[in-house]
Amino acid sequence: MNIVILSGGVGKRLWPLGRQNNPKQFFPIIGKKPLIKETYDRFTKIYGAKKIFISTTADLLPHLKKIFPKISATQFIAEPSRRDTAPAMGFAALKLFLQNPDEPIVFVPSDHFIANVPKYLECFKIGEKLIKETGKLVDIGIAATFPSTVLGYTKIGSKHKTISGVEVYNFVGHTEKPNAKIAAKYLASGNYLWHGNYYMWTPRLFLEALQKYTLEISQGLEKIKLALEKKNNKQIAQIYNQLPKISFDYAVTEKIDKKKALIIKGDFGWSDVGAWDVLHEQLKDGADEKGNVVKGQVVHQDTEGCLLYGHKERILATVGIKDVVVVDTEDAVLVCPKSRAQEVKKLLEEIEQKGLEKYL
Repeated sequence: MNIVILSGGVGKRLWPLGRQNNPKQFFPIIGKKPLIKETYDRFTKIYGAKKIFISTTADLLPHLKKIFPKISATQFIAEPSRRDTAPAMGFAALKLFLQNPDEPIVFVPSDHFIANVPKYLECFKIGEKLIKETGKLVDIGIAATFPSTVLGYTKIGSKHKTISGVEVYNFVGHTEKPNAKIAAKYLASGNYLWHGNYYMWTPRLFLEALQKYTLEISQGLEKIKLALEKKNNKQIAQIYNQLPKISFDYAVTEKIDKKKALIIKGDFGWSDVGAWDVLHEQLKDGADEKGNVVKGQVVHQDTEGCLLYGHKERILATVGIKDVVVVDTEDAVLVCPKSRAQEVKKLLEEIEQKGLEKYL
């Protein structure tokens, strides 16, 4: 099975640390290595470097080559521009289709925290086996622990089977980013899992699904295929830049025939490091006696339950605050209640409207 690490996204909720030209997955946010390096290293243990590809955008390629100086250029799949995950996955599937159309592939986000790596990797071995046995799309769902409004939800039906202690369920439906009321309802029902975004299938079947559910992208990829054969990079970019900007979740997952997908229930200590409040929760084991997570040069008094990211060239000082996020970078500072950390993405829209794009 080929592994495709998706690394073209920005992760706007972790601004101002993550930026358009230097996103969050390039930083050692949790451990000592960048998130994407952590992801890459997990898979080399059982698949080897030649089976791992990194999908990104052309503007981020120089950053990735610095993080991975020894990786062959053929292992990078560079999209001409950022068009969301449906075009990105389609483009990567097309490139791998030209190598081996029926070898299973998995698309893996570059920015997830995984506590139990052996159990995590076991799910992909099971996924590969299921694809070969059934020909179905396989995804991983995570047991929901709170009513998140920024994650997708997968509804599961009857149990398909149990493999090596891992439960596999029939797929019933998918809802992307529901409102708080619906998310709470899903959590209470027990029939919904958080969508992990680990799509497993073959290149041929990914492309067939795009043809069925999003014809405009499929037709564009057919033109790109011809341009790839001619090695016409300019034409590839022109076609790709006109593809609809849409996620695979909206383009395919919400429409797919329920009988053509299976869901592995993952239990491996998962977190989508997508916002500052989530990061605080993830790092709480290293918090001080007042529950503060501190990075950089920070001095605090009467401060409780905060996430404090100081800049390396100056001091960050706080007095008398509780449950607040403070992030100090070279040219921007964020201060917000931890409970409203998910709203940072909206804040960036206003920054852009005010003509301050250079800070994004």
